Formats: sequence, C-alpha cells, structure tokens
Amino acid sequence: MDRPTTLITGASRGIGRGISLSLAALGHDLVINYAGNQEAAEQTARDCHRAATEAGHDIQTLTFQANIGSPQDRDRLLEATQDRFGRIDMLINNAGITSIGRQDILEAKEENFDQLMAVNLKGPFFLSQQIAKWMLKLIESGTVNNPKIISISSISAHTVSVNRADYCMAKAALGMMTKLYGVRLAAAGIRVYEICPGIIASDMTAPVKAKYDKLIAEGLTPMPRWGEPSDIGKAVAAIAQDLLPYSTGEVINVDGGFHLRSL
Repeated sequence: MDRPTTLITGASRGIGRGISLSLAALGHDLVINYAGNQEAAEQTARDCHRAATEAGHDIQTLTFQANIGSPQDRDRLLEATQDRFGRIDMLINNAGITSIGRQDILEAKEENFDQLMAVNLKGPFFLSQQIAKWMLKLIESGTVNNPKIISISSISAHTVSVNRADYCMAKAALGMMTKLYGVRLAAAGIRVYEICPGIIASDMTAPVKAKYDKLIAEGLTPMPRWGEPSDIGKAVAAIAQDLLPYSTGEVINVDGGFHLRSL
C-alpha cells in the first residue's frame, strides 16, 4: 500500500477525533488508538471512512485499545500497526488525561502524579522513540519519505494552574521533548512538531464550559470564540501535506491568540 499511514493516540473523541477526520479527508490510512471507549473509537472510524469517501479516497482504519502509559500496551500497538499497514508516515501523540482530582499543588498526591505522567509524558516519549526507530528503517528502505512526529500540547505548557500542576508540567515537558527529537532526527528527514491548543470544545472541557464562556466573553482570547477539534485537525493537515518543509522542533499555537501579550 502506498497510502500514508498515521497513528493517532487518544483518537476516539475530542481533539484526536478532529485530527482523524482531517487526515481521513487527505486519504491517510489511520490507526485509531483508544484507552477505554471502544464504541466511540469505532464511531470515529466510521466517520473517517465517510469523510474519506466524500473526499474521493478509499482508506483503511484500525481501531486498537492501548494504554499509552503501559510499555506492554505500546508494544502491542506498534506490532499491530506494523502487521496491518507495514509503514508509518506520521505519529500524533495526542492521548492524555487531566489532573486527577484537580487538587491544589500543596495537596497533590504522588500516586496521581505518577499516573498522569505515565500517560501524558512517559508514554509519548517512549512511543516516539519506538516509532522513530521504525521510521529510520522505513526511510532507509525507501518505503516512506519525510515522516513526522507531532505532539499535542496545551496552553497549560506556559500557563499556570495551581490545581493542575502535574498536567502543566507534563505539557511543558512535551515542548522540550519536541526540541530533543527535532534535533536528533532532523538530518534523517524526520520532522517533529508541537501543536499547542487553546480552549477547545471537547469532553475534557465540558465541565468548565460556563467558566470559559464567561472568560472568552470578557476577552480572554483575542479571537472571541472556543476552539474546535477541527481547528487542530487543520493544523495537523498542513504538516501532513508538507506545507512546512523547512521547519522542525517548532511550536504551532492554535489558541485564538491566547499566547499573545497585549496592553
């Protein structure tokens, strides 16, 4: 098969689903990873086939359960991708959990910290390592050209929330991970990016919708609206189409201008 293949972690809903739909419309075969919600992952796969068909493509999808924080699950995910598609053109590190209990930094629990870091940081780091090694072999064999690794970060990487310290720290560390892999892999032709979403309408933000409705109305973001998963999907699509050929280790802010400082 000569269609590009993309593995998207945490793809059953929210941002991961938005990315999946955008790539399906470009004709990518997709590995739709999920942690627990099989029904949602299968619905995402169906919607991706529909989006691909509407765009004139015939794609294949693989829905696969794996906890990205588990070494054994990462191995299973990699093996399933290799067996089904035999190639990988892009990895999207999207899976993540929010701070468990949202406890003040002075009350944070170590076991919760460890659980979040395993999924949000350790998992992406070692999955990227595994995928990068495979990409290098695929480049050498001439199977793929210009593969990419993208990590989905957050404005929490540079914005303090004292009741979500572990989440903020993990997202900040993803930024350095992007730079590290960007430098290490650039000469081989593997480009690495960090996409930094702002306030995105999703299951994760649904419980705080009223809070952010008010803040956005009061001017929290220069662009006065919520972000949508499709906004992130479009940023990923630009990278997938090689529209940033002389860029790596870069942060792409998709936050309605939140990161801008103004007086």
